[in-house]
Amino acid sequence: MALNVNRSVQDAFYRYKMPRVQAKVEGKGNGIKTVLVNMVDVARSLARPPTYVTKFFGCELGAQTNADVKNDRYIVNGCHEASKLQDMLDIFIKKFVLCEKCENPETVLKAKKGLIGASCKACGHIFTLDMRHKLTAFILKHPPEKEIESQGESVTKKKDRKEKEKNGKKEAGSDENQDEQDDDWGDDEVDWGEDTSEDAVRKRMEALSGGLGGLVIDNDLEKPEVDRINIFHHFVKNKVQAGALTSVVQKEILSEAERLEVKNKAPIVLCELLFDDKMVKEKQIIVNKNLFLRFTHENPKAQKYLMGGIEKTVESQSAVLLPRVPIILKQFFEEDILEEDCILEWSKKVSKKYVSKDMATKIHEKAAPFITWLKEAEEESEESSDDGLELEFDERAKISKLKETSAEPEKAVVGAANGSAGAELQEDAEHDNDIDIDDI
Repeated sequence: MALNVNRSVQDAFYRYKMPRVQAKVEGKGNGIKTVLVNMVDVARSLARPPTYVTKFFGCELGAQTNADVKNDRYIVNGCHEASKLQDMLDIFIKKFVLCEKCENPETVLKAKKGLIGASCKACGHIFTLDMRHKLTAFILKHPPEKEIESQGESVTKKKDRKEKEKNGKKEAGSDENQDEQDDDWGDDEVDWGEDTSEDAVRKRMEALSGGLGGLVIDNDLEKPEVDRINIFHHFVKNKVQAGALTSVVQKEILSEAERLEVKNKAPIVLCELLFDDKMVKEKQIIVNKNLFLRFTHENPKAQKYLMGGIEKTVESQSAVLLPRVPIILKQFFEEDILEEDCILEWSKKVSKKYVSKDMATKIHEKAAPFITWLKEAEEESEESSDDGLELEFDERAKISKLKETSAEPEKAVVGAANGSAGAELQEDAEHDNDIDIDDI
């Protein structure tokens, strides 16, 4: 059954159709692979080389691909369902086939000087593709050519044609095709030996008009996580040095973390750049509350890494911050940056993942009064919620009324009830500027 090329269009009479992707799994174990049975037909309906679609699947799945053009055999390593590949094909169509203006698939790609342009035959719109996807690098290395790959012809024919062109023995049809290309992109011949380094491409992108200057090739995701975290560190450092972290700047920081796929570990970087020995005195936690919430709200993983960032910050300023660990944790807790479950889970085990085992032990010892207070407060809350209610009937009323009375006297405030925790905190406060959890 044929599908609409743009599957968001529900019109049964939509004239742009494509066959459904057919996939066949072969091999087993480490040698298992998925053969795209009808890739040539699918690619022809999209007017794109089958190698582009196959390589796109490989980029999205993180798998190696193999294209045997001569035998029309296109392979993606691993076991992949046809339905999943069909959904991925929709993404390819949206990014590399449909016109961004009229959303018709009548677009033609042109590659030149590190950029990929597209022109729509339906509406005449000309635009530049988003160069951040990994497939764009493959397209630049294998630019669109006539119909060789889309028709599934052999590599030998492709090489023969190139050889004829090199010797000046082009056929008339080839000459006409080249003239059309020259008309669209200028009279100068494309120089595929031009510098395609990241900096060179970025400079060329900045020179573009029409608001496309900010569009750059994003190769950062191909780098190791450590390098991506360093890139994020440099980005945030520049923002901090530039001035106040307004709401707009905070959104930019969050977007950069998401772009680099380091959102969960970002709080470690934020702790390093936003906190110092005046962390408590200048209320730096409260000042930066909104920024941290963008990362930790309903995100247990980010909260876990934030605990690691707190440990590293305390270690770097241990003389001042180590005695104030209870205050620091309580501020994070009261500002809803850290949830109770995360703190209690952290308290169960002393880890040397972020700091030395000795320092981690000291931090846990200093945090003990706050942890005790937190546990007893939780128990007190559970007891209060479990209190029974007695129902009394008031016979004096003409209409039946239910009076609600508590079965137990009202509970004292948490601080008064937690005698043992209060005693420990009071003893600790005598050695550290009168710290009292209930008075923080």
